[in-house]
Amino acid sequence: MKTPIRFTSLALALMLGSGAALADVKVGVAMSQFDDTWLTYLREDMTAKAKTMPDGVTLQFVDARADVNKQLDQVQELIGKKVDALIVNPVDTAATARITKIAVAAGIPLVYVNRRPDDPKLPEGVATVTSDDMEAGRLQMQYIADKMGGKGSVMILLGDLANNSTKGRTDGVKEVLKKYPNIKIDQEQTGTWLRQKGMDLTNDWITQGKEFNAVLANNDEMAIGAAMALKQAGIKKGTVFVAGVDGTPDGLNAVNRGDLTVSVYQDAKGQANGAVDAAVKMAKKEKLESQAIVIPYQLITPENVVSFK
Repeated sequence: MKTPIRFTSLALALMLGSGAALADVKVGVAMSQFDDTWLTYLREDMTAKAKTMPDGVTLQFVDARADVNKQLDQVQELIGKKVDALIVNPVDTAATARITKIAVAAGIPLVYVNRRPDDPKLPEGVATVTSDDMEAGRLQMQYIADKMGGKGSVMILLGDLANNSTKGRTDGVKEVLKKYPNIKIDQEQTGTWLRQKGMDLTNDWITQGKEFNAVLANNDEMAIGAAMALKQAGIKKGTVFVAGVDGTPDGLNAVNRGDLTVSVYQDAKGQANGAVDAAVKMAKKEKLESQAIVIPYQLITPENVVSFK
């Protein structure tokens, strides 16, 4: 009678051991800020992706509220909670070296998403899932340059100056402008990604009597703000071209209405899926095809906007 009991106990122990091996992969996700419109979609898409993973993936999100030191503390706390991998959307792309160092020292796989660290070479165990921000700037500026007939004056609404997406998108705009000596940049000011700031800056330019043919914004929120200022000033829709980046639902609706001339689609779902996939693979010691995963941008025009909805 004792033998079956021993066998049952052994089988139970093996089952429990097997169950532990199949437990959820725990991923800590450190976001730069929860209240950014596009980053909200990124966060929601990561959550949706985790729910579809066959082996079970648990995500724990933390919000740095745009504070570099707070984000570093949060990453250390997540490591202390024994997460299997980290996904970080950095507050400041120039201040990621310490995050990289503590993750590598702890042996925790690290994936930077949406914003690539400024470090030219990242160590083993660290991956990036981003889009080529210069391409976004090139796409929007080329479309607007064609609309302007290669001449006129443009304003640039910059994102957060601590974010290398701001530099990349603006550099892309300026690269295209090298081909158009008759298009001049009148102003470059930061709207820190915000609709209200984009509106206020554009309103200031109008009040100052500045004449411009286009507003190139580093994201849709600032572009929508610029379009609102133009509308309030009684400037006829389409007189001044307005370009954004991201392809958020509000951005797509603005292109559809003609408030925005053009936008560039930044694939939140693509970046979210890529980041979660990479984090889980690295946690399982599986090899990635590339340490730098790039999700392409796509041009959004009035003719194709419905295909992005």
